[in-house]
Amino acid sequence: MTIHWCGTGLSSGPGLRRLIENGHKVVVWNRTVEKARETVGDLTQDIRAYSLEALAAALQPGDIAISMLPADQHVAIAKVCLEKGANFVSSSYIAPEMRALDAAFREAGLVSVNEVGLDPGIDHLMAHDLVARYRASKAYHVDNVLSFTSYCGGVPKIPNAFRYKFSWAPLGVLKALRSPSRSLRNFSELRVSQPWDAITAYDAPLPQPESFEVYPNRDSYPFMEDYRFDKDWKVKDFVRGTIRLNGWAEAWTPVFREIETLSGPQGDARLAEMAEQFVRENSYAPGEPDRVILFVSLKAERDGRPVFHETWAMDAWGDARGSAMARLVSTPVSFAVESVLKREIAVGVHGAPHDQKLLDSWLGQVRGLAQYMERVNHL
Repeated sequence: MTIHWCGTGLSSGPGLRRLIENGHKVVVWNRTVEKARETVGDLTQDIRAYSLEALAAALQPGDIAISMLPADQHVAIAKVCLEKGANFVSSSYIAPEMRALDAAFREAGLVSVNEVGLDPGIDHLMAHDLVARYRASKAYHVDNVLSFTSYCGGVPKIPNAFRYKFSWAPLGVLKALRSPSRSLRNFSELRVSQPWDAITAYDAPLPQPESFEVYPNRDSYPFMEDYRFDKDWKVKDFVRGTIRLNGWAEAWTPVFREIETLSGPQGDARLAEMAEQFVRENSYAPGEPDRVILFVSLKAERDGRPVFHETWAMDAWGDARGSAMARLVSTPVSFAVESVLKREIAVGVHGAPHDQKLLDSWLGQVRGLAQYMERVNHL
C-alpha cells in the first residue's frame, strides 16, 4: 500500500514527516514541487507535481490518498479513489457531496475518513470520550439536563494589537466570518447570521485561569447525533464554536463593519484584498510561537445541581517542533492513515472515530503534542 499525501501547506508538515519517519511508503504531491521539498526534502525524494490526473494515474488498489488541499477539491479526489480502489483521508468537515459517497465506499469495501484534524478532529475525540464517560458514570440518568460546549482556536502566543495572527489561509478566516451558525442555547435554537452578534465571555479551566471571547460557528445540531446523544436526553445547551483572545472583537470591529457591506463577485474580490493585507501585517515571524487552545465540556444537572461536569482542556504552542497548528492538524491525520492501514476503521464515509480503543490511543498520543492537556473534573 502506498500513501499519497496531497498538499504540503501550512498545516501539513508534522503529520507527513511522521508517516515517512515511521517507515511508510509515501508519495508527496504538491502543486509547487520546490515548496514540498522545503517541507520534506530531507526525508524523501519522491515528490511530484500535483494534478488530479497525475494522482489518478499513480493510484493503485489498496492505496490511501490524503487531501490536505482546499476543501473544494476533496470530493474529486475521493471519487478518483473509488475508481481506483483506494482509500481516502482528509482533515476537513464532511461535505454533503462526500456524505453522498458513503454507499459507494461501503460497496467497494473502502474507507473515506474525514474530520481527523484539530477542529474538526481532536475536538470530536474529546467529545466522544466525555459522552462515553458520562454514560458509564453513576450520575447518568435520563432526566438529567445536559450542557455541551466545544471551543477551539488558533491565537498568537504573544498577543498583538490585532489580537490575531494567521496560521492558516487568511481568506478562509475571513470567509468563515460570513457564515451563519445554529446552536442550542437555554433549550432554544439560536441562529446567528454574523458571528460578532453572538460573542460571549469564556473562563477557561487552565492552570492559570484565563478569560477568552467565544462565538458559535457552523451548524452545531448534527453533532448531537454524531456524539451519540440519545434523542430523549434533555439538552439545554449545545454549542460548537470558535475561541479568540480578549479584545479580539474590539480590534476587529472595522473588519466586521466592512464585511457587512460586501456581496457578490466584487465583495469576494475585496475580501481577497483584505486577506492579502492582513497576512502581510499579521503573519508569524520566523520562529515566533503560535498558540492553539481547545476546551470541550459536558455537564449534567439534576434538580438544578451538577452531578457530572468534565472538560478536556488543551493549551499548545509553537516550539522547536514547529507551529502548534501544524502539529495538531496534521499529526491526527497521520493517526487516521495508520488506522486505515491496520483496518481499524470500518468501510464507508466517517468522521473521527468513537471506538474507545482508538480514542484512548489517539488522545494519549495527542497529549504529547500539547504543552498542557488534561481532563478536568469540576465537581
